[in-house]
Amino acid sequence: MTELPIHDYYPQASQLVYGCMGLGGSWSDAPVTDKHVAQAQEVIETCLANKINVFDLADIYTFGKAEEVFGKVLKATPSLRKNMLVQTKVGIKLTPAHEVKQYDLSPEWITKALNQSLKRLQSENVDILFLHRPDPLMDLDDTAEALERLHKQGKFSHLAVSNMHAGQIAWLQSAISVPIIANQLQMSLQHADFVEETITTNMKDGCQSGFPRGTLEFCEQQNMQLQAWSPLAQGIYTGNPSENPSLAELATTKLIGQLANRYSSNPNAILLAWLLKHPINIQPVIGTTNLNRIAECSQAHKVNLSRDDWYLLFETARGKQVP
Repeated sequence: MTELPIHDYYPQASQLVYGCMGLGGSWSDAPVTDKHVAQAQEVIETCLANKINVFDLADIYTFGKAEEVFGKVLKATPSLRKNMLVQTKVGIKLTPAHEVKQYDLSPEWITKALNQSLKRLQSENVDILFLHRPDPLMDLDDTAEALERLHKQGKFSHLAVSNMHAGQIAWLQSAISVPIIANQLQMSLQHADFVEETITTNMKDGCQSGFPRGTLEFCEQQNMQLQAWSPLAQGIYTGNPSENPSLAELATTKLIGQLANRYSSNPNAILLAWLLKHPINIQPVIGTTNLNRIAECSQAHKVNLSRDDWYLLFETARGKQVP
């Protein structure tokens, strides 16, 4: 396997990213407790012990409390910071804090949101700042100017985006000198539209898959890291089935268990190995707070699925053969 594109900027970056959306307690205005901080400390230390050193946050995760507990852990144990890469996202306003849920990449909101994130993280900067969602009301030049200013102030080292297609990324990059080094998109065996849009070229079946066609190739061409959010599909194949599982889901769950035995591994690692097999070098963002599951995920790099098994998983999950 060749190196991750992000290694051009962070040679020490791990293949897996830990997504902190589950830290900080509930999605409510209930305050952070010592128990929440202790959980965050335990999760962070477990990740680092399993060689997962990239941590993914967002200003909205548990309404800011994920960043808050993360910051408390770093304040209590400052030595942890030098062993990790920290990325956070801005650009979404949630109700009830805001009357209408919306995306906001205005200069005012980006500046305010990043400063608030840094305050919660008790840090002067983050390694990577992600723009969380495209904002149809974004003024390109004004937003680019604000990002340039925040970068010059040292508040973030590198810029990235989330849930954007190739055209949006190229448009943003045309106005800003700071390179966009990553794009985070939903990719998993359950949400395999990134594969569907590849194999259904020149077919009607795949033209409405939802995944932005050409974005995979654009990111690889630009040496831009692709990160996959929800790569474990919320555990539907590994112990948390849907309320009414389809025949395809049941068959996939069974197959994953069989492959885990065949490869002397575990179901979580098999799921991630399916993503890792893709030559574009995807960085999966895992979000479990189960310490054993974190350790299981860290074994994914040891599984090299055969071409036949990769396609068998894809075919079983989609419920039919490739066209």
